[in-house]
Amino acid sequence: MERPKLEVADVFRRYGEAYRERHAASLSTGQRRVMTAIELCRTAALGGHLEQCDQCGQQRNAFNSCRNRHCPKCQSLARAEWLENRQSELLHCQYFHVVFTLPEAIAAIAYQNKKVVYDILFRATAETLSAIAADPKRLGAEIGFFAVLHTWGQNLLHHPHLHCVVPGGGIAPGGTKWIHCRPGFFLPVRVLSRLFRRLFLKYLRRAFDSGNLQFFTSLQPLEERRAFVGYLANAQSSEWVVYAKAPFAGPEQVLDYVGRYTHRVAISNNRLLDIERGQVGFRWKDYRQDSEQKTMTLSADEFIRRFLLHVLPNGFRRIRYYGFLANRYRREKLAQCRQLLGMRAAEATAGAPPPKDYRDRYEELTGCTLRACPQCHRGRMVVVEMLPRIPRRLSQIMDSS
Repeated sequence: MERPKLEVADVFRRYGEAYRERHAASLSTGQRRVMTAIELCRTAALGGHLEQCDQCGQQRNAFNSCRNRHCPKCQSLARAEWLENRQSELLHCQYFHVVFTLPEAIAAIAYQNKKVVYDILFRATAETLSAIAADPKRLGAEIGFFAVLHTWGQNLLHHPHLHCVVPGGGIAPGGTKWIHCRPGFFLPVRVLSRLFRRLFLKYLRRAFDSGNLQFFTSLQPLEERRAFVGYLANAQSSEWVVYAKAPFAGPEQVLDYVGRYTHRVAISNNRLLDIERGQVGFRWKDYRQDSEQKTMTLSADEFIRRFLLHVLPNGFRRIRYYGFLANRYRREKLAQCRQLLGMRAAEATAGAPPPKDYRDRYEELTGCTLRACPQCHRGRMVVVEMLPRIPRRLSQIMDSS
């Protein structure tokens, strides 16, 4: 695959320093770290190695990655490793994709209280799915699923929502059988929406009463309880969007599809079109108009601001597992599910293999090689010299991407 000609890193390198100066008071430490990591990714500042083709002698610098989870260039290997780990967990049943979205008024509170409100989003979503599925009038079973947090829309504005991938069925009370969903139908979205709204607002009020919420700028009046309760009353009376997508064609399609969601960042490099004259142009889909492809142009300042809206709190887990996929009981519960579904038991894995070079690991997981010579296409690139880190301010950043 041809590498993108433009990158988010180019935007940050060209306009980031001026942005930091203009917005020094409002930038968080986490946002500054993300900007720096992306700017330095695969440059001499991080060190690396010199490679040479064993056939034609072509040389290239291969600088180290920043490995920041917000960096568009550093997700391929992490995504491939995650997909490999999930492969053995697939069950022979339908799979569903359910999306829980926060309304705009609540999203504003979420942005000023990311960790607290995003945690509530995960909790309310998990309890909603588990409770409705366990209801004998619905499915009457213990389900398992994982949820992935996205905080952006195609236009890069703040739009927090959870993508949940759920096997279409669950373990019956007593663990004696597997209960399948109806073909093509998981759970009623209107019922899910109402319970999700009630649980989320309950936990949000609890966070307020515990003093765990902070309000700034236009939301500062919500520090007063009466104003906060009134604000939530409006959200209580609106419909909250819970969307169940069409079921996957089969288990084999699940991971292929989900891989697009798990390690995605706010915008990929291949959507960038232009970064000249202090502006950034990029492609986006307008879902309100049948996913029509459009072009948007923002000032570099506004583009950076929107990108940084989606920097997560340090250590925040954006992929979480529930029910019989919860980490604590996953192995035992999945073995039970396989037995109830008449599947073969999972093969025992050997001890941890010795560490591999990341290029071998990437080729093993993706089938794509990082060693092929880009010049002659016959030879393989081999390491001939290690390159030390060069301090950023002592040398011009050399981009190897």
